[in-house]
Amino acid sequence: MKEFLELDGQTIPITLKWHSRAKRMILKLDPKGHGVIVTLPEGVHKRDGLKMVEKNKVWIANQLAKHPTPTAFADGSELMFKGQFHLLKHMPDARGTVWQEEKTIFVAGKADFFERRLTDWLKKQAKETISKQAHTLAAQLDKKIKRISVRDTVSRWGSCSSSGNLSFNWRLIMAPPEILTYVVAHEVAHLKHMDHSPAFWACVDSLGVNAKQGRHWLKKNGTFLQRNGR
Repeated sequence: MKEFLELDGQTIPITLKWHSRAKRMILKLDPKGHGVIVTLPEGVHKRDGLKMVEKNKVWIANQLAKHPTPTAFADGSELMFKGQFHLLKHMPDARGTVWQEEKTIFVAGKADFFERRLTDWLKKQAKETISKQAHTLAAQLDKKIKRISVRDTVSRWGSCSSSGNLSFNWRLIMAPPEILTYVVAHEVAHLKHMDHSPAFWACVDSLGVNAKQGRHWLKKNGTFLQRNGR
C-alpha cells in the first residue's frame, strides 16, 4: 500500500507492508531509493504505521541525506562490474548488443534501449558466473541444485528453497568476485543445513570463503549496489 510524506519540499513515497512473522513495526529506507518502507505485524492498522513515519521524520530526512539518489545506467557514467569501475559507452551504430573491453563496457543500438540492454547483459553475466560457481561448490558437498535463478530482489542477496532451488540478486555481479562467491557459498551451504547453526557456518567456511568479510562488505556497500540501474 502506497502513501506519501511531504518532507522538506519533497514528496517521499511510503510503502506499507504487512508480514505474518513481524513482531513489531519496522521503518527503513527502500534500498532502491524509492522512499521508505514500513513493515507491520498482521492486524496493525495503517494509521499506526503512518504515525511511526511522522514521529521519525527527522531520522528519515537524515538518512535520505546520507544516501545518494538512484543512478541510471547512462552513456559516459561509470558502473562497478566485478568490483572494478568501468566506463559505459554508447555505440549507436555498432553491431551486437553489449560487450566489454578492458575497463569499458560498450552498448550498441538505440539510446532508448541502452539501460535495458545493459541490464540484460549484466543479468546474463551474473547467471553464468553464479551457476558455474554454485554447481562446483555443491559438488564439494555432494549436493545437487535443482534450479538457479537471478532476480532483482530487495531484502536478500540470495536464497535457497527446501527443494534445492537457489535464487540470487543479479547485482552481485557488480561486487568484487570474492563477495559474490561468499553469497554463492552461503546459499549452497543451505542445501546441507537449512538454518544458521554453527554447523552451517562451519560448512560455509569449508567452502573456502571469508564469511565475515562478505557480510561486512555487503552491509557497507549493499545500498550502493541496489541504487545502480533499475
